[in-house]
Amino acid sequence: MGEIRRLVLDVLKPYEPSIVVLASQLSELPGIEAVNISIYEIDRKVENAKITLEGYDVVYEDVQRVIEENGGAVHSIDEVAAGKIIIEDAETLQDALR
Repeated sequence: MGEIRRLVLDVLKPYEPSIVVLASQLSELPGIEAVNISIYEIDRKVENAKITLEGYDVVYEDVQRVIEENGGAVHSIDEVAAGKIIIEDAETLQDALR
């Protein structure tokens, strides 16, 4: 099976732990070389976060486990890149019309 190179998740997480702690824990997983977490919405008790992970073999189940152990939940998988390299999206006419 091909290795996952990039995984972009929409995650609901509590305020604690902070995104600093969560990013550090995720970056320690085997196969992950980089983690980026951006908060795009804050509610009374939770935060909505976009989590982007890149590496040579990102294992979704391991990522999901760390998120859930920290009280979070994956809302959706928004992007996956697999194979020997990462292909960046090419802009299409549909993108320009948005």
